[in-house]
Amino acid sequence: MKTTLYIQNLKCGGCERTIIKKLSSIGGIENVSIHHEDASVSFKYKVDDQIEIVSDTLSRLGYPVRGHKNNFVKKAKSYVSCVEGRLDKN
Repeated sequence: MKTTLYIQNLKCGGCERTIIKKLSSIGGIENVSIHHEDASVSFKYKVDDQIEIVSDTLSRLGYPVRGHKNNFVKKAKSYVSCVEGRLDKN
């Protein structure tokens, strides 16, 4: 199955690299792609529970799904994730 989540705080390619790396490491999650124009993340999954796992992972990285709480801490985490992605160009 495939789905798309619309996220907050997406800024650049560094953010994209971090998100793709972290989500791709979750078992059963494949073909992760980021669409910067509309701040969305698309991916294939095998079981419905994985959508919640992806949503939680995005939130912990600082990119909560639109409509979810986006406080100062989450915004700050997104900057840290962004820098990690910029430094890790593998």
